[in-house]
Amino acid sequence: MKILHTFLLFLMIVLLVACAAPGSHQTYPLKSARQLLAEANTHAGNEEFIRQLREARTWVPYGQLTEDPIEIGKNAKIPIQHEQVKILGPSREDALRSLALKVWLIEQAQHTVDMVYFIFTQDLAGQAITGALCNAVQRGVDVRVMVDSIGSLRFARTEMMALESCADNAGYMRTADGQLTPYRARVQVVVFNSPAKTISWANRRSHDKLMVVDGAFPGEAVVMTGGRNVSLSYYGVNADGSENTGTYQDLEVLIKSGAQDSFAAWTVGNTSCIYFSLLFLHENNNRIRPVYYADPDDDSFLEDDPYLRERNRAQKNLARLKRLPGISEMLADMPEYMNTGFRDSQVRLAHEFANLVNDDVVTETEANQEDNPNSVMVLLGRLGDSLEPGSALRVVSPYIFVARYYDKEGNVIEDGALDAHQWLREHPENRIEVVTNSVLTSDNFLAQSIIDMDVGPRLFLTPEMEEAWISSLEEGEFNPAVVESEEWQRLINHPQMFLYQTGKLDAALLGKGDEHYGKLHAKFLIGGDIGFVGTANFDYRSRLFNNEMGFFLKNPELLDDLDEAFEMLKAQSYRWGTPEWLQMRREVMEVDGIKGWSTRNQRGIFKFLRVTGLDWLI
Repeated sequence: MKILHTFLLFLMIVLLVACAAPGSHQTYPLKSARQLLAEANTHAGNEEFIRQLREARTWVPYGQLTEDPIEIGKNAKIPIQHEQVKILGPSREDALRSLALKVWLIEQAQHTVDMVYFIFTQDLAGQAITGALCNAVQRGVDVRVMVDSIGSLRFARTEMMALESCADNAGYMRTADGQLTPYRARVQVVVFNSPAKTISWANRRSHDKLMVVDGAFPGEAVVMTGGRNVSLSYYGVNADGSENTGTYQDLEVLIKSGAQDSFAAWTVGNTSCIYFSLLFLHENNNRIRPVYYADPDDDSFLEDDPYLRERNRAQKNLARLKRLPGISEMLADMPEYMNTGFRDSQVRLAHEFANLVNDDVVTETEANQEDNPNSVMVLLGRLGDSLEPGSALRVVSPYIFVARYYDKEGNVIEDGALDAHQWLREHPENRIEVVTNSVLTSDNFLAQSIIDMDVGPRLFLTPEMEEAWISSLEEGEFNPAVVESEEWQRLINHPQMFLYQTGKLDAALLGKGDEHYGKLHAKFLIGGDIGFVGTANFDYRSRLFNNEMGFFLKNPELLDDLDEAFEMLKAQSYRWGTPEWLQMRREVMEVDGIKGWSTRNQRGIFKFLRVTGLDWLI
């Protein structure tokens, strides 16, 4: 069958590729997209609609598909949609609310829940969400969960199987008006790029963090994405309810999708469900299923319920989480929260599907980018042309690398630092402002070595000054002949380029104060009248290897909210190269453990990465 490129036909393809369930002897008759949409409008929410929806949500082994889901996603014409949007920022209050919100949304779900997370740990947060998902399927909510095989290594197979076993007592799905159907809900747990399938694509990861509730039901659909994974370390709280002072500073976008009583509108809930389905059906994914026999050849070994303990543990932790101070109050106030403070905004989903299949990712970057018109990075690259004079391109990313790509002969074909300076010369009234981690706040000393020893010098220093600072001088990076020179001060105080790194000298870690700066993990951008919130870092991994996703937003008040978050993080930062920044680095070097060691040896770490080529894989 010919690949269908228009967005309206996108729905039909999803139905097509998902309808042939394992063991099925029938294939649902193919219909035109126009007919499907017409039927959705006339009898949406009735029993037939639920049947079609359930089939469209079925995981199918790749060999049974008639089309490649990744190719479909790359070629899809994704529309700009109009939705209600709210930002959950980097404050501890918003972090805690994000966790409460995830549990509440699952408990409020009426029809479907889809969750894909790079990291899904089985701590209190993961167990509570697992318990809520189990309860959801038992009241008739169809559940799909996808975890990355590398990011979620600690999400044990037993726990995945226990979650799937919740479907043994599944309730029946309901129509939009609440009527029971004969179709039982399910839990389908899939591991993305499972080692059980292949090791050849082990470097290609799903870095997604996406939750979609009731996506196919306008007026009920809610979509949530950003930087936060399913782990307590992202929500500012410890298992005993105390504040986690080392939590990640992160940011998410919350989208309410569609008009209350309208099935005619094509919403971002639908779009997100389709996006999930395509990633769900990727070639090397693996479905996890419960095993009820100790010996498959001997049914006398049948256990009563091998997963009862895990399910009970999940329920116990769900109840425990809901009792935590702060969480319980937020849950009680959630109806009001979900009905206030939203902004009407244009919304557009973007992704990096091509990263999962591209070859020659370093030497063919330009061609690879052209292969995915829905690419986050491609669309972000266009924002610079829309800036008004006097405005700034503002970027927040925990790991930010300035790309430099080579052809197969080793010639530089793209240099992000040179491109940035060229753009600034062409736009003398504009600025580039970046907030990223420092050695004080980073959770990845390898990535941080690239930021400090490559990004900063290439953006601010001349080649001669860069060499003088990075070379192994007796005084090291604090050599006054370099860092106290007039030339150094002139270069680092570039009037249009600002690189801020989080963490200050009053950090409790340094023994100089009681401030806790956590670890920066937010990923968002503001450019002109457009904002972006998603999962993508601005490093090589997100640019070249990982699938990433997120939403472009257009609303002045939303941009104000993102600006407020930016200013909050900026106020916690020093500018690269300043005396305060250098002093912070000096004092981190005196800290025990990995932070002190990695900062003292940062030059050597960076040189090792560069010589070995491992900097492309960090």
